[in-house]
Amino acid sequence: MDSVQQVTAVGQVLVDQSLDLTQRFRALFTLKNLGGIEAIEWISKAFTDESALLKHELAYCLGQMQDKHAIPALTAVLKDTQQEPMVRHEAGEALGAIGDPVVLDLLKEYSQDPVVEVAETCQLAVCRLEWLQSEGDKQLEDGSTDKNPYCSVDPAPPAVRKSVSELRSILLDESLPLFERYRAMFALRNLGNKEAVLALGDGLQCSGALFRHEIGYVLGQMQHPAAVPALRAALELSDENPMVRHEAAEALGSIGKEECLTVLQHYCGDKERVVKESCEVALDMLEYENSDQFQYADGLVRLQG
Repeated sequence: MDSVQQVTAVGQVLVDQSLDLTQRFRALFTLKNLGGIEAIEWISKAFTDESALLKHELAYCLGQMQDKHAIPALTAVLKDTQQEPMVRHEAGEALGAIGDPVVLDLLKEYSQDPVVEVAETCQLAVCRLEWLQSEGDKQLEDGSTDKNPYCSVDPAPPAVRKSVSELRSILLDESLPLFERYRAMFALRNLGNKEAVLALGDGLQCSGALFRHEIGYVLGQMQHPAAVPALRAALELSDENPMVRHEAAEALGSIGKEECLTVLQHYCGDKERVVKESCEVALDMLEYENSDQFQYADGLVRLQG
């Protein structure tokens, strides 16, 4: 299953720019699922691609794999000011997700980056690493921090048990540190009910593209239909930051209701490349999940055999 030959075959699909982006996305998530040094090397090769969406997703997958072998490639992407901000942001977040304190000084340096989304991402990653070094491991062990039902590696741990109204107040309070607001965000996500979804939807009105983009991401994880109106509004807002619209599109694809399908089909012709491609990938996600051939949510390929 995880032989070098199989990884190579899938890796060649990932880096083949003549193929549809949707095919290459499926290859990426297969490599993520297979893991190992060879998979990391193939994923890293694709950072020369022209698609910011694909490169963003490469970095995301490397972070979720939590393998230290990915640190050099992610470091190079974070340092490369020619890379798109959403790609550099995701590289910084991935370095925080891997959790190795060896990158702490690097992340502190780029916490002052002139690109605000990159700077804020690195600030969050520093906070996560410092949290892990101090109280994080203890909280995870004693259960005072709720477990993540989505099995993702998040940029901040969930806040310790609070009500939806308390969490909503923290989430929307822009005078608070971003790390604390993210903790409220992930606590709301873990609650998973309609009240939590609506509170998160209110976060799409806050300032800060990075913050709004993360709201879109968690609403996509929750897959709750109550999120559709807020996500649709974010996607339809032409002057919204493309990284926010991209997450809204992917979230709508994850929810997968008929209304989501109609909206995504419309925005497949969007002038913003990352939004256009996100809609295409989201529709592919819908098609494959509905046919039970592929699960984007966890990168599982259902093999016939």
